[in-house]
Amino acid sequence: MSASRDGAAMDDGSEGAMDGTSTRGTEIADAKERPIMQAQVVLDRQGFGPGVIDGKMGASTRNALEGFQEANDLEVTGELDEETKQALDEWSNIPATRVVTIPASWGEMAFRDIPDDPAKQAEMERMGYESLDEKIAERFHTTAAVLKELNPNGKPAGATGAMASSSATPSASASATPTPTPTPTGTASASASASKASDSFFTAGQQIRVPNIGADMIKPGSIQDKGWQQTLASLGVGTEQPKVARIVVDESEGWLKGYDADDNLVAMFTVTTGSTNDPLPVGEWGITGVGRNPPFSYQPDLFWDVPDDEEEQQLPPGPNGPVGVVWIDLTKEHYGIHGTSAPETIGRVQSHGCVRLTNWDAARLAGMVSTNTVVIFQA
Repeated sequence: MSASRDGAAMDDGSEGAMDGTSTRGTEIADAKERPIMQAQVVLDRQGFGPGVIDGKMGASTRNALEGFQEANDLEVTGELDEETKQALDEWSNIPATRVVTIPASWGEMAFRDIPDDPAKQAEMERMGYESLDEKIAERFHTTAAVLKELNPNGKPAGATGAMASSSATPSASASATPTPTPTPTGTASASASASKASDSFFTAGQQIRVPNIGADMIKPGSIQDKGWQQTLASLGVGTEQPKVARIVVDESEGWLKGYDADDNLVAMFTVTTGSTNDPLPVGEWGITGVGRNPPFSYQPDLFWDVPDDEEEQQLPPGPNGPVGVVWIDLTKEHYGIHGTSAPETIGRVQSHGCVRLTNWDAARLAGMVSTNTVVIFQA
């Protein structure tokens, strides 16, 4: 199937390859073993999200390991112990990284910085990616800093000779009407100046090494909303997701678990929940609807740290919007489960009371829930 320029995934031999570029037949062995990143890639593919894939044993990876261990009747340690390694060995054939080619069309895109002022944000057509680097990083569930580590001097780690010379030297819209419209949890940053892909470290047409994420196949004809299809492709998220009957969010542990109708744990993600001023509303709630690529109703009176005399604004959709690409609306007024413009902060900073995930985990969760899903918040 084809995808739009903005939503194009990379045709690199992954499960959901959807664009004209390809690295099939071009194998560049990685320069080093990456056991933690390999485990993160497998966990991410199995629905136990390690957050940002960075090759480090952080809190999000420990949460993902705990979820995998619980789901597989292993001792829950949160560590990559021998028993867990043996269980994960089923997917030992999946490498930690792969080499892809950045689509040429991505070099034609204009990126725009996001201003701090909500009034200026409201003037934007879309709160999209600020750079090509950010777009690539989100596609592969990582950060620009990790991508640079995987591509020293702008070339895939392990590339030598002719392979290295074939890599470019670094230099470098989805909008759907959602239901419902979310209410506040945060804002974005930077000035509203336009920039080109050439302003990024990576460039279009360049071969780069990336985390080997998968489970990104979009079943033909399964998504009627073209804007959402583009978003899923740009996030490397597939349409085949387990259905969850119950969600449990634990504030103290910082995770969200999804259970199917038979009470099997089928998904687990690290989340940011609440704060001293806006604590997580403990209790049982329902889901009233799911907003995909939602705009955002900025209402200053709902923020404890924003003057009430500021004007209300209707902010445009986009991955860098305050709630990212998804708003799962709850029966608790003004509360929801949503994405973020800053995936590296998940589990590390507080929110304005809502439950925040990376955009790719929020998009995956949106495919799991329905208005019949029960949501439990616990301290």
